[in-house]
Amino acid sequence: QVQLVESGGGLVQAGDSLTLSCAASGRTFSIWDMYWFRQAPGTEREFVSRIIWSGGTTYYADSVKGRFTISKSDAKNTVYLQMNSLKPEDTAVYYCRARARAASESYYWGQGTLVTVSS
Repeated sequence: QVQLVESGGGLVQAGDSLTLSCAASGRTFSIWDMYWFRQAPGTEREFVSRIIWSGGTTYYADSVKGRFTISKSDAKNTVYLQMNSLKPEDTAVYYCRARARAASESYYWGQGTLVTVSS
């Protein structure tokens, strides 16, 4: 099992920056990659960013490319999402997800952290 705890959400103004954190615990050695998703009210959860744990290769949704940066701390088993130039349309609950590979593949989700961007 892997447990994920997100933090760092809040209320900011358009153009501001915010950094989210996702701390992993448990069988962290089995983590293959980690993701950030987001879900705005009345919409489906959508992919934001991904980082492969070994090597650090990153991926971004077109809507955040150039504004958001995903990174990780191996020592802290933590993934970060640095969000710059925030827009009102970035308002959502942000979720962290881990994909673990052991005998089988499993996905784990955090509880989410709310980001609200006012215009």
